[in-house]
Amino acid sequence: MTTHTPPQNSSQTTPSQRRAVTPAIIVGLVLLTAAGYFTQDRWLPLVRSSQVATGGTDHVDPHAGHDHGAASATASVDLSDKGLKNIGFVPFTVEASDYERSLTLPAIVVERPGRSQIHITAPFTGNISAIHAVDGEAVDAGDELFDLELTHEELVVSQRDYLKTLANLKIAEQEISRLESLGEGVVAGKRVLEQKYEKQKLEVALRADEQAMLLHGLSEEQIADIRTSQRLFRSLKVHAPQHSDTEAIDEGHHLFTVQRLKIARGEQVEAGQELAVLSDHCELHVEGLGFADDAAAIRAAAKSGKEVSARLLNGDTQEATVKGLELLNVADQIDPTSRALKAYLRLPNEVALDRNGKGKRRFLEWRYKPGQRMQIHIPVETWENQIVLPPTALAEEGAENYVYRQNGDHFDQIAVHVLHREQDAIVVANDGALFPGDVIAGKGAYQMHLALKNKSGGAIDPHAGHNH
Repeated sequence: MTTHTPPQNSSQTTPSQRRAVTPAIIVGLVLLTAAGYFTQDRWLPLVRSSQVATGGTDHVDPHAGHDHGAASATASVDLSDKGLKNIGFVPFTVEASDYERSLTLPAIVVERPGRSQIHITAPFTGNISAIHAVDGEAVDAGDELFDLELTHEELVVSQRDYLKTLANLKIAEQEISRLESLGEGVVAGKRVLEQKYEKQKLEVALRADEQAMLLHGLSEEQIADIRTSQRLFRSLKVHAPQHSDTEAIDEGHHLFTVQRLKIARGEQVEAGQELAVLSDHCELHVEGLGFADDAAAIRAAAKSGKEVSARLLNGDTQEATVKGLELLNVADQIDPTSRALKAYLRLPNEVALDRNGKGKRRFLEWRYKPGQRMQIHIPVETWENQIVLPPTALAEEGAENYVYRQNGDHFDQIAVHVLHREQDAIVVANDGALFPGDVIAGKGAYQMHLALKNKSGGAIDPHAGHNH
């Protein structure tokens, strides 16, 4: 009996063949999936933009193209609450705003020439018998500073002549009165007339003596006291002057400070010798140092009346910022040594500490002091609709710049394009990498970047993220 074997179909495979094909299919699928995953940054935005253009979706997500949940494990970092505290994490909400690019110049606080210092000099030659003020004390206008025993020969002679003229004038007036009381015919009229002429000469001499004493520094009240008491003026009190600076921003009442004392008790001084220096720091100047190339920008800011800001530096840290300063003037020459162009700002001052010491003496400390270092920022131009970030929000690695955006319980690494850098601000391109409303690490981004590098096993550059 003959057995007929049915013909085998060429499309059918044996179990051994199927076992060989299955791994190949799996490997192919894995490779295709991986290729699509790693190239999604190229084709995924094109697909989404095509959907938006053709209306293929019912709702257009303003955050389309930056899926917060699609970040890979190597592009995000997880930190615990304590970890965030350890790195000093501070959230920062991204916003689009106008940015005013400025010219940054080093500066120093200086006194106003001819205004901030008042030199107290001895009005006469004499001996210092008492010193009422101490170094650093706050004194008001009219307060007593020194007692001076007069030994000025010319002043003594002027006072002596003045008293002698007063006595002679009084005698002449009495003689005229006596002669006029005798009646006509008893005394010749010529004699009465001569006494009147004598009286006029004495009055002229008296006025000359008064003017001489005024020139020597006595006041009209002191001269009147000499005339009333009929005694020579033996000592003089030196007082703090009245405020005469009407250009100061602070129009309210303020005190002088004894900046330095130049003499000691019992010391003999000559007329015109400096006794003390008082300071009036209710207003100071900020002296900015630029270069000749900065002259055009500084001149344009001064012409347009733009407000300038200044930041007071304490070492290398920011201590205080004052805004709305007035650009006073620009120097008309270049410093021949430093080649610097100087620009001056008006700096209104304020009292930082007002206290009473021993003996009820008053001491003041002003917020701004001559010699303090500052940085001034002069507006140059305005950029509209920019994303401005704090410098601590950026982590740098070679040519790349990253921020870390909060996405649920982790932070995604986002590459950004930096347009402009300043010490206190960084402008990044508004190109869709970040959107208004995104929350990023405003502080602690560099530490997050280190954590991500450790997680991915990459080497850590000790200078990464530092802008020198």
